[in-house]
Amino acid sequence: MENTTPFSVVYDSFLSKITEDMYMELNEKDTFNLLEELLMSAIHKFEFPRINIFDYVAKKDLDKKAAKKLDIGYFNCELNDEEVNILATYMVVEWLGQQLATVENTRMKYSGSDFKFTSQANHMSKILSLKKDYEREGFHLQRLYKRRLKDEDGIMRSTFGSIMEESPEGREVQTIWK
Repeated sequence: MENTTPFSVVYDSFLSKITEDMYMELNEKDTFNLLEELLMSAIHKFEFPRINIFDYVAKKDLDKKAAKKLDIGYFNCELNDEEVNILATYMVVEWLGQQLATVENTRMKYSGSDFKFTSQANHMSKILSLKKDYEREGFHLQRLYKRRLKDEDGIMRSTFGSIMEESPEGREVQTIWK
């Protein structure tokens, strides 16, 4: 399985971005199931990866004999740190979406004089704002990813000069400007 990237690499990056006690309370198998659901949703938000991130083996597709310890899927390509970070950022977006969709945010809570609750609407507004921030961050990371490439010396170079030269399929780009 060389030239592959286990999903756990992306999971580790995602988990470093959030603090969620729920993942510590679950067993590893349940945790990986939830993380894989987030990853599958995040993959579709990565617009133009340079590699085929849709070529993966998910948990449900794993050969049970080959995956003896934990059922963790993998990508059939090597993801670089930038690609891992973009996917992990979009996993946070999906996770925040789940936080917004929970009934706990919409259920009315009553409190006595000894307790102070902030309003659910205010709480949801803050989560929504944070989700939008992560969506912008993911978009920004993708824009950087598209606009730069590492040269043979390992130095990041702009792709600006080659953006309009050829389309991804190798066909000449037709301009509509006259």
